Amino acid sequence: MTEKRKSKRINVDMKLKISDLFKQDNIKIEDIDAPIHVTNMSKGGIGFETKAILPTGYYFNTKLTLGSENSVLYTVVQIVRAEEKDDIMYYGAQFIGLAPILDIIFENFNPGWDD
Repeated sequence: MTEKRKSKRINVDMKLKISDLFKQDNIKIEDIDAPIHVTNMSKGGIGFETKAILPTGYYFNTKLTLGSENSVLYTVVQIVRAEEKDDIMYYGAQFIGLAPILDIIFENFNPGWDD
């Protein structure tokens, strides 16, 4: 797979659950109940896998705990890529509106990152 992120990826093992997706103009998909496994992360977004088929271009709210309870990131992500392999869907999602000051959370999570 071609590297498309502006920042270095790190492998992670996180579980999330998506219940609702939304798009601009108040378009909403509710009650999805899709458990997801976050496989990698960068300052720009997350990569995740799930058995659910999710539309690209849609957004969801998420809470990411990066190491300790003091390093929690509440953010909106937009699904930008989707690929199917062996009955599993692999997605790429970018953080939306993340303040640059929050980069310190990522730096503390993995001090080896640099721009």
